[in-house]
Amino acid sequence: MYSNMLIKNGHIIDPSQGIDGIGDILIEDGKIVRIEQKSGSLEAKKKKNNDFRTSELPNFQIIDASGLYVIPGLVDMHVHLREPGFEYKETIKTGTMAAVKGGITSVCCMPNTNPVNDNKTVTEFILRKTYAEGSCYVYPIGAITKGQKGEELAEMAMMHEAGCVAFSDDGRPVMSSLIMRRALEYSKALNVPVISHCEDISLSEGGVMNEGRLSAQMGLRGIPYASEDAMVARDIILSELTGGRLHIAHVSTEGSVRLIRQAKERGVRVTAETCPHYFTITEDEVKGYNTNAKVNPPLRTQRDVDAIKKGLKDGTIDVIATDHAPHHRDEKLQEFDKAPSGISGFETALSLSLRLVYEGILTMSQLVEKMALISARILGIDAGTLKVGFDADIAIVDINKEFKVKSENFLSKGKNTPFEGWVLKGMPVITICKGKVYDWRQNE
Repeated sequence: MYSNMLIKNGHIIDPSQGIDGIGDILIEDGKIVRIEQKSGSLEAKKKKNNDFRTSELPNFQIIDASGLYVIPGLVDMHVHLREPGFEYKETIKTGTMAAVKGGITSVCCMPNTNPVNDNKTVTEFILRKTYAEGSCYVYPIGAITKGQKGEELAEMAMMHEAGCVAFSDDGRPVMSSLIMRRALEYSKALNVPVISHCEDISLSEGGVMNEGRLSAQMGLRGIPYASEDAMVARDIILSELTGGRLHIAHVSTEGSVRLIRQAKERGVRVTAETCPHYFTITEDEVKGYNTNAKVNPPLRTQRDVDAIKKGLKDGTIDVIATDHAPHHRDEKLQEFDKAPSGISGFETALSLSLRLVYEGILTMSQLVEKMALISARILGIDAGTLKVGFDADIAIVDINKEFKVKSENFLSKGKNTPFEGWVLKGMPVITICKGKVYDWRQNE
């Protein structure tokens, strides 16, 4: 049974309605039924207001959000939940709970499971498991090719009918231009995005970090920026040819930002995402052979970080996603060459992204757009908004609260983070999803 709630005196941010101010939100049976905006400055949020008389709502849970931001639950369009097949790394149960802790109420899981999500049977399994054990909403992403081998298209139409909202061979590039062309043609017919992991493996094969002076000093084989840029260029050309819906995953290079910007100026149907680690840290984090900083595409240079920030600011990069990639601790303790790539990102993503607001690169409203609204629109899902009639999936955020990153406290099975020990500012203190209230302050 859904709870009835009243969120009072919060600073409501909802780009879908142009709301940016103090107000109350009334929730009945898990749906938003009314928003009352209040006049006044941010300081007025502590002022008593009787638009909703609590005496008239005896069965409602009252949440006082004075001094806090109230935003739509975040929509993460690029995650790895590992189930089925790799439950020792993560499960739908643990992953979705970690997402909710990070203020994320909808996630889209990549298909590199075992078996690969390249058919409706696996898609249906994920949805059944989510219904039984998921703390947030899960939208499967189907594989572009059978087994993610890049050789033969998967049954995209059947998977779409079963519940897939997008298609990707994430982790493996589709090297065949013809197969990628066909996938984009299907994306146009189905009106869903193809999410491209842009990597030319003939340039990157064997590489484990960014190619440059540091990789040479460390004696590690590098991955050149051209590996990403070349495939971004190819896929943009194919999208232009077909009119298909192309989404570029985890942008990490200055060249990719430039190519995407130019494509958008020409009217190509391309959108793009980046991840917090690509605008927060550089390849320097790999020093000391730190496997928790090993990720694919690799961490790049400060010049790339600056370009990505500029791309976020001017709208070239549409979305901030986590690319949450949990691994077992023992896997990350291997030699750098052998350790898997990936960062466990659910529980630090919003806090890291808030740095863009503190630096003046994005406004709070623009950040919510990139972490909730635009993702939902690209995927065509009913999320990322606080509109009346929509599910009350909400994150309540204290942007002034500082905390120290301790991976041992992660709800995710994946403790692999390069941000261990960092002191971050801003975090979700309450998440509301599927009618349940998670008050993270109770765990302090």
